Amino acid sequence: MDARKTTGESLTAPDYVQHAGVLKWVSSMVALCKPASVHWCDGSAQEYDALCNLLVTRGAFQRLNPAKRPNSYLACSDPSDVARVEDRTFICCEKQDDAGPTNNWMAPAQMRQTLNPLFDGCMAGRTLYVVPFSMGPLGSPIAHIGIELSDSAYVVVNQRIMTRMGRAVFDVLGTDGEFVPCVHSVGAPLRPGSTDVKWPCNPTKYIVHFPQTREIWSYGSGYGGNALLGKKCLALRIASTMGYAAAHGGAPGWLAEHMLILGVTNPQGRKYHIAAAFPSACGKTNFSMLVPPASFKGWKVSTIGDDIAWIKPGVDGRMRAINPEAGYFGVAPGTNHHTNPNCMASLDRNVIFTNVALTDDGDVWWEGMEKDSGSLPGHLIDWQGQDWTPALARETGAKAAHPNARFTVAATNNPALDTAWDDPQGVPIDAFIFGGRRSTTVPLVTQAHNWVEGVYMAATMGSETTAAATGAQGVVRRDPFAMLPFTGYNMSDYFQHWLDMGKKLGHTGVKLPAIFCVNWFRKGDDGKFVWPGYGENMRVLKWMIDRIEGRVSGVDNGLGISPSYAEMQWDGLDFDAHAFARVTDMDKADWAQEIALHTALFTQLAHHLPPELSATQRALQQRLAA
Repeated sequence: MDARKTTGESLTAPDYVQHAGVLKWVSSMVALCKPASVHWCDGSAQEYDALCNLLVTRGAFQRLNPAKRPNSYLACSDPSDVARVEDRTFICCEKQDDAGPTNNWMAPAQMRQTLNPLFDGCMAGRTLYVVPFSMGPLGSPIAHIGIELSDSAYVVVNQRIMTRMGRAVFDVLGTDGEFVPCVHSVGAPLRPGSTDVKWPCNPTKYIVHFPQTREIWSYGSGYGGNALLGKKCLALRIASTMGYAAAHGGAPGWLAEHMLILGVTNPQGRKYHIAAAFPSACGKTNFSMLVPPASFKGWKVSTIGDDIAWIKPGVDGRMRAINPEAGYFGVAPGTNHHTNPNCMASLDRNVIFTNVALTDDGDVWWEGMEKDSGSLPGHLIDWQGQDWTPALARETGAKAAHPNARFTVAATNNPALDTAWDDPQGVPIDAFIFGGRRSTTVPLVTQAHNWVEGVYMAATMGSETTAAATGAQGVVRRDPFAMLPFTGYNMSDYFQHWLDMGKKLGHTGVKLPAIFCVNWFRKGDDGKFVWPGYGENMRVLKWMIDRIEGRVSGVDNGLGISPSYAEMQWDGLDFDAHAFARVTDMDKADWAQEIALHTALFTQLAHHLPPELSATQRALQQRLAA
């Protein structure tokens, strides 16, 4: 079947699609999935509005009060389909060692034998949407193109917000450009006479990556991270393998990272760019849209990206980064005008909300918003369509919004958006920040002595999960580089790739970005956070910039360089030296235990583990014991 010659106008490819590989692949997927029709997406506003209206008609979308949230919608998913499914996410390369011990692996041939029967006829009765998208500014030397085939209109409208999606992608792709083929199905064919549901999905789920052929196949889930295949699937799992393969194929290597990107401008107009990696529940979105305290007159923080960074050496040799996304797919609960005022300002129009609660006047609500109003609403319709009241919440603990409820909004809605956020050349990175969530042990901020020790810090970072079984300190879950679920190849090879990037750029004489480790979450004896966080994190950012500029010397604590109390700017914040010591002290016994615990991670990753990391571990143990 040729996608240009099938019968019916909806099955015919537009004349502007001249890429033979795209046409052949779409034809093969149409033959396999057997949709009722094919729609080639052009990315226009008219198409977006039409699909949103279609979703409203089907009951999948509810239009919000236009006076409260103009052109905004609420979607509520099936209760079984609310988050990424890591246990059903696979890396299918020829050798299991190449996937490593942190990924689910299956041989490509075996996985295709599993997937082909599932996809056979999976789109019957539905429309197959052809979604051309660019991750990164169109035509950027750092960007890459994907084509997603999906039977979900929800996916299409979200992809239009989250990527540069539409006809212009084919202008860049031309007749023979490279693209990543992505196919997605909710796995719910509509048989003749059957009735559709608001949120079709399937109990059987697969999110599959074939690194060697750069394909992504997703089945059964309509949720963002499983269905918006430009996001975690292409932008991290596949892109990370592309950057690694480039380094071993004669081209300059590059990095695909789970990082936000900030612009920080001082009162003199000097601008710095910082990329930062945080695991979930560590304030990543808040930090990406940080508002400096009033006492930081003349300082400006701007957002380039909130979640993902692609980093390649520029012509000058410096690491340059783009945000490959065009929107934010953020977690709603906990977001309010105190924690993230710029984010809240971004959500006043043109937003798709998923699994939040609905107010009686047609607006949205989630846990955390009561801190803005000072009280809980008297009545809501929760994310599952049930009545919710404060009394019910007290009696049963019922949440009005799902804890993983999301918003999808264009980056251009952000009042703090950086003027260079869409620069195809990217921005030069001056520093990397890595941060976990630790109630003890890890200081507020530490600069690594050198690149190798910085890689070690990032490789061993972790966050506490729950204290229920193990006492006050909780269980520390290691999340190297905040990339544990997202590295598309062997994690030890990923560490080596970072080390090699530093060596290659260092040999050219280029000044490497500084590497810092932060922890906003140290607690006092009362169990409360000592550091105020949020906008006050600007004080730590300023110290980092002072370090980059050579204005402060810091204090060597054995692990790295941390600030003295006198080096921090305290105007406007009552935070004395005793409190500062609580968030910066280094307990030798705690750190002896901490570094010993790194051995468990290194044992898991022993195959291909760079010897530099083991050597760094031994050196740190000796220094801290001295």
